[in-house]
Amino acid sequence: MLESREVTKVFGAKTAVDHVTMKLEKGHVYAMLGPNGSGKTTWMKMAAGLIKPTSGEVLYQGQPVSIASRNEVAYMSTEPYFYTWMTVRDVGKYYQDFFADFSMDRYQALLRRMDLTEELKTKALSSGMMAKLKIAVTMARDARVYMLDEPFNGIDLLARDEIRAAVLEYATSDKLLLLSSHLVEEMEAIADRAVFLLEGRLVENVDLETMRMERGISMADRYRQIYGHTEG
Repeated sequence: MLESREVTKVFGAKTAVDHVTMKLEKGHVYAMLGPNGSGKTTWMKMAAGLIKPTSGEVLYQGQPVSIASRNEVAYMSTEPYFYTWMTVRDVGKYYQDFFADFSMDRYQALLRRMDLTEELKTKALSSGMMAKLKIAVTMARDARVYMLDEPFNGIDLLARDEIRAAVLEYATSDKLLLLSSHLVEEMEAIADRAVFLLEGRLVENVDLETMRMERGISMADRYRQIYGHTEG
């Protein structure tokens, strides 16, 4: 469904993504893992069609990622991206204007689930409330691919439970979900596959159940093996 072939992205003297080749298939929830600077956000932005690779290519359904593929790929960035004058209701209307697959009914249901009201001003939201708003408006789309960059940032434990439940409702056989997070234990309860990146390179794209059965280790164990010497 999503594939990158020898994808490299260079910013000045820094190589953010370094010859990454991998396939991500529908019917799976992928955890994209690695410390800051591993290339997670850059890879996601290329897959979302927001930036172009320096070399290599990213494919969606066998075709290069383009404006057309954005209609089926819902991407949530780490940065707040709403105008300061907007209310939570305005955010929904904004998405409704841009995306044919956006459901206002689903958005409003997700808002209730996240304890957000439509009258709230985005500029007055705490970091945790903003994180929940971004989740709600992204998951209100009926996309084929959902990519959530650090969805648990700034969110308390109870809110994480709600987000995890909402995400799992979308983990159907015809969808692909890709989430990045530093909260590895949180991701272990959601993902069935993990993509480990280190310094822009792919370490492995692994089935978690197979790893547990054949190697006797969890996703958190593997994370420690790969990054223990890099994170101090």
